[in-house]
Amino acid sequence: MQRHLLVTSITLGLFGGAATTALAESTPLEEQLKELESFQVIAHRGASGHAPESTMAAYELAHEWGVDYLELDAQITSDGEVVVFHDDTIDRTSDGEGEINDYTLDELKALDTGTWFNEQNPDSADTAFEGAQILTLDELLEHFGHDARYYIETKSPQLNPGLEEALVALLEEHDLIESGRVLVQSFEQDSLLKVHELNENIPLIQLAWYYPSEEKNGRLVEWTNVTPGPEDITDKDFQAVADYAVGLGTNFIYEGEEVIDADFIRQANDNGLPVHVYTINEADEMERLMEMGVNGLFTNYPDRMLELVE
Repeated sequence: MQRHLLVTSITLGLFGGAATTALAESTPLEEQLKELESFQVIAHRGASGHAPESTMAAYELAHEWGVDYLELDAQITSDGEVVVFHDDTIDRTSDGEGEINDYTLDELKALDTGTWFNEQNPDSADTAFEGAQILTLDELLEHFGHDARYYIETKSPQLNPGLEEALVALLEEHDLIESGRVLVQSFEQDSLLKVHELNENIPLIQLAWYYPSEEKNGRLVEWTNVTPGPEDITDKDFQAVADYAVGLGTNFIYEGEEVIDADFIRQANDNGLPVHVYTINEADEMERLMEMGVNGLFTNYPDRMLELVE
């Protein structure tokens, strides 16, 4: 399966009476957007099935394996620093407790975010994980620079005031936008639109979560109502998302039942939206979704997916 496409255009013209051939190369940002049409391997919080999620160890492992994107969640500390962390509270993946936004960066840096993984995953345990620190986004971007691509979620925007402004400032500082190194995703449309207002060149991914609604007699609905459910979605609905986003991220399963199918993926693609599905960890589901024509998968086990892709 072809994973990357390099796009160039050849323009034939006349100049001064002589025929010339001009090679107009695509910009890095244009190349990135074109590549989204091919299959993307997205390391969900790094190689989080093998190392503590959202830690440098997880991202280094995923990067070493050659994934297309390092996926992460961005949140903001009480003193305004952008950190890489998924949950609204620190209880599950650290030795602390409480809401992450109530802590300063120095306080968060004192936490151990690796030992929990060893305790819950004895087969993958490594003493090197003990004492792993919460990362700032700046640290992650500085570490990998332009050698990686980043798939960043604005996490819980209502709990993280000022996140979009701080995030965009960091992306601009590290020159990741025009260089085609970043995608910004969110379930919250307003957050994506705010990012777009701050820098219209940042490619955006609208996240969706589909589930059956009791109020609608089991018909599928979307968590934030950003689109109708897959049974009711139209070209117009997809085009409304395509007005500001370059792709759609969605779940595949809800309580054991599939919520999207090949027709959904095809219709999204026909309306200019590649579809990335989260979070797929079993090889049989990976293969099934690839056969359905999905454009990328989020996974905690990028090694499994890379084996299938290669």
